[in-house]
Amino acid sequence: MRQSMTGFASGQGEALGLTWTWDLRSVNARGLDIRVRVPDWVDGLEQALRALITKRVARGNVTVALRLHASATEPVQELNEAQLDRVLTAMLKIEAEAMTRGLSLTASSAADLITVRGVMDVAHHQSDPIEVRTALIADFGPVLDSFVASRNSEGAALLDVLTGQVDQIAVLVAQADTVAEGRKEEQADRMRAAMARVMDAQDGIDEQRIAQELALIAVKVDVTEEIDRLRTHVDASRTLLEADGPVGRKLDFLMQEFNREANTLCSKAQSAPLTAVGLELKTVIEQMREQVQNVE
Repeated sequence: MRQSMTGFASGQGEALGLTWTWDLRSVNARGLDIRVRVPDWVDGLEQALRALITKRVARGNVTVALRLHASATEPVQELNEAQLDRVLTAMLKIEAEAMTRGLSLTASSAADLITVRGVMDVAHHQSDPIEVRTALIADFGPVLDSFVASRNSEGAALLDVLTGQVDQIAVLVAQADTVAEGRKEEQADRMRAAMARVMDAQDGIDEQRIAQELALIAVKVDVTEEIDRLRTHVDASRTLLEADGPVGRKLDFLMQEFNREANTLCSKAQSAPLTAVGLELKTVIEQMREQVQNVE
């Protein structure tokens, strides 16, 4: 078992007149659900990110968010020659009209012209979407590595918890076996006493039929098979926890089997000590089932 389905990573980058931040996180899910939030104008970026994540992650609800901004640099101004030509033409008309009316105007300087709206424009940097996509994909690699490392770290902690819970289950199964063995003679004595009471109270009763019924009762209260299957499930759990790759689905199925056998054990117990062990077993199994929900 390598990964938990819980993980987080973030990152920052800058290139091509742009700055950006990544936010990559995941929680548990039944399958792999990838949600990507990136600017629409960077064509092909979403598909590329999905492909990269799919190669490294098998299960989980994964969310990728990219915030992209223009770099916070001093704006570059450029002369708008068309606007300057319009301003100069207007000035000539104004001066001619003023002379016609006998008015004298103060001469304009270049500094005056520069302040006229539109003469100097802020240059707009237009990034190439293909170049931006290439830069972003390259920068996403380390973020994805950090994200997978986060899931691996969570997985290692989760492995310790699950291993401890499997050990608890194994101890409880052994206790159940001991208690079940100890009650066998007591059950036999009860059955013999019950049979004797029936024989004394009834004349002409079919002793063979009674023996058959008692045998059926003995089978119904025998928990040997349940204990054997629980031990098998313990071994299977340990094998899965030591395996590489996603094992969450298999562990989840195994927890259902654990719970089924524990329920049957409790229903057959007919003994306070065995019932107590069975209930404690069900508690640990439920705790383990909750943890298994986070395993990839």
